[in-house]
Amino acid sequence: MEYVEIFDTTLRDGEQVPGCKLDSKTKLVIAEQLDQLGVDVIEAGFPISSPGDFKAVEDISKLIKNARVCGLTRALKKDIDIAAEALKYAKKSRIHTGIGTSESHMRYKFNATPEQIIERAVSAVSYAKTYVEDVEFYAEDAGRTDNEFLAKVCQAVIKAGATVLNVPDTTGYCLPEEYGAKIKYLKENVKGIHRARLSCHCHNDLGLATANSISGIQNGARQIECTINGIGERAGNTSLEEVVMILRQHPSLNLDTRIQSQMLNDISHLVSESMAMPVQPNKAIVGANAFAHSSGIHQDGVIKKRETYEIINPKDVGVNKSSIVLTARSGRAAIAFRAKNIGYDLDKLQLDKVYQQFLILADKKKEINDNDLPKIIESSNI
Repeated sequence: MEYVEIFDTTLRDGEQVPGCKLDSKTKLVIAEQLDQLGVDVIEAGFPISSPGDFKAVEDISKLIKNARVCGLTRALKKDIDIAAEALKYAKKSRIHTGIGTSESHMRYKFNATPEQIIERAVSAVSYAKTYVEDVEFYAEDAGRTDNEFLAKVCQAVIKAGATVLNVPDTTGYCLPEEYGAKIKYLKENVKGIHRARLSCHCHNDLGLATANSISGIQNGARQIECTINGIGERAGNTSLEEVVMILRQHPSLNLDTRIQSQMLNDISHLVSESMAMPVQPNKAIVGANAFAHSSGIHQDGVIKKRETYEIINPKDVGVNKSSIVLTARSGRAAIAFRAKNIGYDLDKLQLDKVYQQFLILADKKKEINDNDLPKIIESSNI
């Protein structure tokens, strides 16, 4: 079994969402939970961006016991100086520096030639290396960067000392096969690639962040950059809980993470509440409906054998049990199941009578709860 490292950027990329700013105390609470969750790297912030961010990175560096603490910078010496200062208390630290590499970024953002971009990339990595051993380089907009040029950049920064190569699909543009092919190309064409870990940092603008990250690791990447609940810029980042459980549910990939998955539901709630960002009910793994069943056919199957309609045991992600939700789409099996849970053991004739009364009320209400059931049963004259 090979391990894929989980690089969590909830406190950096996730916090960039409008309205999701966290105070220092809450950042420390989340950081500590991420450490207990088992993430390998916590990107604690962008130290030069504000005094508050600097202090948060510094405080998190003092607090974290197991994970590597990472600070983001641009390819500027001042950024790197500030990040190194913020990280000085970390047991294990990483500076994450980089520059845009796509034609669009080079031409319109930096007004620079490809040669100048490589020179700036190498300079930033070399300078960061004077502070820390572990330097991650990001090639911003790598998803839209020509593969041959991207390989040249990666080769140059590895030579300068980069230990991790971040290949971001910054705009969420790539299709999974394209992103996977890009990782494979780098794996096969970058001299010295064995000295660095390839990393996937995918955005969800087209709903493909998770698929792209999985494609990336299938083609040789061994780090996924992600956030709790998939929170992040615009449509969000790769969802930590999704990639973790995909790997765990597909042992044929022979890949896993060190994540304590039983904590996923609780940390999802913590981040959602702290950032005032509700999780959509149908969100994979941590949504309120992820293990809820209201269709009669599905309910009957789950009651007989949970695996009929659930590929994940709810307890594996910190959910106590599956939910059998009573609606007008529910069948007799669900009513009998829920009735038994509150002390009514109905035989077939009784159940038929109760079911008729149930349908009358269920057509009026969205959902029948445990307070409604005794009234239905009593009104059925059984």
